[in-house]
Parts: sequence; structure tokens; C-alpha cells
Amino acid sequence: MSTPVITIADLADHTDQEVTIRGWVYNWRKKGKLRFIILRDGFGYLQCIVFRPEVDEAVWETAVELTQESSVRVTGRLVADERAPGGYELKVTALDPVHISPEFPIGKKDHGPDFLLNHRHLWLRSKRQHAMMRVRSEVCQSIRDFFYTRGYTNIDSPILTPAACEGTSTLFETDYFGEPAFLSQSGQLYLEPACAALGKVYCFGPTFRAEKSKTRRHLTEFWMVEPEVAWLQFDGLLDLAEEFLSEIVSRVLDRCEEDLKRLERDVSKLEPSTRRPYPRLDYGDAILKLRELGSDVEHGDDFGADDETILTRQYDQPLMVTRYPAAIKAFYMKPDPADPTRALAVDVLAPEGYGEIIGGSERSDSLEHLERQIAAHDLPKAAFEWYLDVRRYGSFPHSGYGMGIERCVTWICGVQHLREAIPYPRMINRLYP
Repeated sequence: MSTPVITIADLADHTDQEVTIRGWVYNWRKKGKLRFIILRDGFGYLQCIVFRPEVDEAVWETAVELTQESSVRVTGRLVADERAPGGYELKVTALDPVHISPEFPIGKKDHGPDFLLNHRHLWLRSKRQHAMMRVRSEVCQSIRDFFYTRGYTNIDSPILTPAACEGTSTLFETDYFGEPAFLSQSGQLYLEPACAALGKVYCFGPTFRAEKSKTRRHLTEFWMVEPEVAWLQFDGLLDLAEEFLSEIVSRVLDRCEEDLKRLERDVSKLEPSTRRPYPRLDYGDAILKLRELGSDVEHGDDFGADDETILTRQYDQPLMVTRYPAAIKAFYMKPDPADPTRALAVDVLAPEGYGEIIGGSERSDSLEHLERQIAAHDLPKAAFEWYLDVRRYGSFPHSGYGMGIERCVTWICGVQHLREAIPYPRMINRLYP
């Protein structure tokens, strides 16, 4: 009977069997007549032991020849061992090198961020980056499952658009057969007509912001999920965002335990975020609290990163700040009926100083209000006629929010910069690789 070819994810089903695993040499060390090879295959890591007296000389010579990131097929007997990384090790009987790698550029020494980003295509192979990409994947899958199980329809919003959603200063402009077009800042404007057709919808895709920012919280290309729900009003929106975020964190804690361990993430700081309700704070009360805590922020100001950090230090759960001044929010947000100078808007701030991860609002359902807003923001009305049709033909209450995937992943993983939360980061000074 032929030896089964398995992945490291399948180890538990093949204890005390002869198996073959295909992968790359993550690391190795020697001790007398022993060679310890840490093999990675994309699913995990496995210690493989080559003991010279028990293998053919050719196998031993191959083990000596192997270098970091050489690709290889390894055959041996799989045994359970609590002392081994992952609880298993492979007693090697055969080695079939596929490719012997030259010296790998990324070694054990410290490398600067520019070096690592220039080698991002190779840096992804490290344990830390491997773990982050697995957490990111789980976050993305949990998002899709959250909306699928609740009856939402996925709508793919266009990437090329004729007009701005959040303001013209942060647009990437391109030529579209002789006319200007822009890379999308958000799919929201296209979701609003879709929710009139389908009730509950969401989009999930890349978005682009041409902010000339070099902070750890900004990327020029990132992925965003945006639900939009017909008949949903502001209080219901807050409940939806809270339920959504708590479920994502719960799922990652449940399914990514080993990845979070590799990231040395203190999961006790995430566990409160699985519980509801989250604290909710009116913008005016947030201003008062910030001033009490030493900030010089004024009523009418938007919060900076330092303000968000000061606020969230007071809580161990995400903080929902509500009813911002309308003047500092987007044109499409509905004014608060109790105080039209404020918008029915919410920003959800992550604990531990990770800043805003969700921004949303109830949308204005008044044609006249939106026409005034478009004029006040000096936006080209002709480019928004299709959007205004949603209010002309059966206007209705509706709400939605957006969440940047990288900000959420950065917080959950406990890392400091968004550039590690996306496979190939795009920043103001980086378009390679």
C-alpha cells in the first residue's frame, strides 16, 4: 500500500503511521547524529527528526544539504510527543529534495521595516505573518457567514466611479476613455439603491484613499465590508454593529487559538469584546470626558488618534461614540431630529488605542436635504442624479456602516501597524512588490 500524502492539518488522523508531507524547511538545527528539521507546509509546522544510525547515508547527506526554505518531500513515521511543537514529530525515513534554496534573505537577525516590506513576498512565510494571514482569513469568512446566515445579499459595488463618496481630496483619479473617473472610496452609495431592491445587502472589496498620511493607521488600498439595510434606523444600526463585531471576535478566539499564541496576543484583552452590550457615549459627553482627561479638544472637532486612545483606555470593550456634529460628517448622513446640527452617526473605537474600526450612520431619506448637502459640499449634482433617484422613487429609512478589515485584524492580532494585516500593503511611499 502506498504511503499517504497528508498535510500538517491532518496529523491527528495519522498517528503511528508512515506518511509523506510536502513543504519547506522553516528552520533546522543539528545535535551530533541528529538533525531536527522544522517543516512548514502552509497549514502548520512539524518537527522532523533524522537520526543517522537509522537512515540510509543518502538520507543523512540530504538532511545535511537542506537549507532554510528548501522545498522537500519528507517521509517517516508520525508519532505523538507532547514535548514537540504542535504535539507531533516525524521520525524521518526518506527525504526527497525538490529544490535546494540559496541563502534565504530573511534570517534570524533583526531586519528593518523597509527591508521586510521590500521582501514582503518572502516575509509572508514567517510564523508571525502566517498567523496574521490566517486570522485575517477567519475574520473575512466570519463576516461572510454573519451576513449569509441573516439573509443578506452580497452586492459587488464598482471600483471605478464617476464621483466622490467621502470628499474629493482623497480620490485617486484616472482617465476613463477621455473622461475622469475615480477609484472607489466606498461602495455605500451603490448599496443604497441595492437595499431598495433587496432589503439587506452588503459589499466586500478593495477601497482606495489618497490621503497623504504616513501613520500606522493608514493604507492607500484596503478592504472594507459595508452592510446597508432597508428600514433600519439608528438604534438598530448600533445593535447590528455591536452584534457583528462581538461575533467576529468570538469566532477568532474559538478558531485561531494557535495563531493568536504565535502572535503572543493576550486574549484576555479580547474576551470582553465578545460580550454585549458595548458602552455607548454621546459625542458631547465624549468631549467633556476628554477634557477632564487632559485633552484640549473643542466641541465641533473630530477626534484625533490621541483622543481616541485616551477615550478607549477607559473601557475594555469597543466604545460606540454617537451623534457627531453634522458639519464634520459626510453629506449623506441623516440629521438628528432632536438636534439637526448633529448627525445620526456612530464611530466604533477599538480598545487598547487601536482607533476607529467601524463608521456608520442612518442615511438621509430627504431629497431636499441631500440636494442642499450636495450643493454645500460643492459636489457635482449631475454625477449624483442616480443616487438621488433613491429618494425620488419610494424613499425609505435605511442605515449602514463600513469596517476596514485591516484595522479590525490589527486590533485582534495585537500588532501596531496596518501594513502587517494585508498581504501586500500599499502606502504613500510603497507600491512594491
